[in-house]
Amino acid sequence: MRNSEATTLKSPKVYFRDTGILHQMLGVRSEPELLTHPKSGASWAGYVVEEALKAAEPDEAYFWATHAGAELDLLLFKEGRRLGVECKRVDAPRLTRSMHIALQDLELDHLVVIYPGQRAYPLADRVIVAPLTQLAQGGEAILFPKAR
Repeated sequence: MRNSEATTLKSPKVYFRDTGILHQMLGVRSEPELLTHPKSGASWAGYVVEEALKAAEPDEAYFWATHAGAELDLLLFKEGRRLGVECKRVDAPRLTRSMHIALQDLELDHLVVIYPGQRAYPLADRVIVAPLTQLAQGGEAILFPKAR
């Protein structure tokens, strides 16, 4: 990893992998309530993280952040490969500064942005956007495609 490794935060991040428990604790009783709740993004991230971990069965998994504010929702290591996963509950994800930094500093093989949309598409070199449904149906192939 590059120079910013020294500025990487070591503190953990808590994801609720069982979003039903999170919703109960928040008092969310319906989908419309969830979609407008201030913690809907945290719920989405927890669900995506759970699905990605089930699909990839990684050797190691981490949340990554720097003191400068760059973050990556999930950093996966599997068989010597590095993958970044970002969880975005938006209609059209955009390439962010954090994604650029993670790609460079973590020397990621690629980064996958999981969103609630319907189609997969490239966002930049080594960055793809993929729908959650695609992750749930064939996750490992999306997260760790066969090397060319």
